[in-house]
Amino acid sequence: MSYMDGFVIPVPTADKDKFIDHAKTIDTMFLEFGATRVIECWADDIPDGKVTDFRRAVAAQPGESVAFSWIDWPDKATRDAGMARISASDNSDPRMDPAKNPVPFDGKRMIFGGYQPIVEQGDDSQAPYVQGFVIPVPEGKREAYRKMAEDAWDMFKSYGALSVVEAWGDDVPEGKQTDFYRAVKAEPGEKVVFSYMTWPSKEVCDAAAEKMMNDDSMPMPDDMPFDPQRMIFAGFEPVVEIGGA
Repeated sequence: MSYMDGFVIPVPTADKDKFIDHAKTIDTMFLEFGATRVIECWADDIPDGKVTDFRRAVAAQPGESVAFSWIDWPDKATRDAGMARISASDNSDPRMDPAKNPVPFDGKRMIFGGYQPIVEQGDDSQAPYVQGFVIPVPEGKREAYRKMAEDAWDMFKSYGALSVVEAWGDDVPEGKQTDFYRAVKAEPGEKVVFSYMTWPSKEVCDAAAEKMMNDDSMPMPDDMPFDPQRMIFAGFEPVVEIGGA
């Protein structure tokens, strides 16, 4: 069964090109150690939330943008082994040397974690535009959330979406400054879902959002299995894609 690592990263806006160059260099290592694909996306449309949002998730400072990224693995065992090799203290690969491949962001505020996909619909081999989501879901409502997301796919597909992936938090560490739990103000007993939806363009995505806002027939569960006020979401443009079919 597939597995993925999700990341949200604060990057100085002026260093976008440096971020892309760094990612193109470092991401090849993940493929060498078993990953199947790495996608790096740059913030395009990040709304300010009343309770939570992507900027607050990584304590973004003035002049910083947000990157939304993920690594696909064939299974968790391959991921664990690959990450262990990359982070090993004796890894002397020059790509990991900050003097040779400087890190253009504050790694202490980057949030990351391992996720198990529970919904995979459509074809995400092409991702011209990406909506990213991070969602707090009570652990006991996993199946209700999965079913809601599965059932909603036909509607999103009819509005032009290409794919959706919903991934359940599996190996999500707590950080000293930031983490996925803080990003959505997760409460005791809640897990975090890392999710993305792909679209053929920003224009199609925006048009779909307007249609959904005005669609009175849009199905809504009587008992919403998560708190939408703490969900964070934004639009992103892919800037690096390595691997894949």
